[in-house]
Amino acid sequence: MRVDPKDPTPLYAQIEREILAAIATGHLPAGSQLPTVRQLAVDLRVNANTVARVYTQLERAGVLETRRGVGTFVTGTPRSAATSRSARDAALLAAAKGYLAAAAAAGVSPEQAIAQLRAMVEGA
Repeated sequence: MRVDPKDPTPLYAQIEREILAAIATGHLPAGSQLPTVRQLAVDLRVNANTVARVYTQLERAGVLETRRGVGTFVTGTPRSAATSRSARDAALLAAAKGYLAAAAAAGVSPEQAIAQLRAMVEGA
């Protein structure tokens, strides 16, 4: 999991997006334990209150559950279809950013990368 302080997206939204993407892609399956608030804050170099805010929001959405004295875990199913859409959208956004970053590292412009993707989809 990572955050980009230069990204205009607020840090809490980046963290939420990363967690939802990891859940949607299966990297954090149901029952997986997340790092403690403090540990994730240290790992990401953000304020612990920022991580706590994300955990609280995702707990309210039914994505996470906190077991007192044990930790925070991914639940089996989100409470709403909107949460599933949100997780899917976050996963797609993370994948798109990764694709564009890899393209940029290879010296390919975003327009060229999108054109290549479009050609692949249309050819399929």
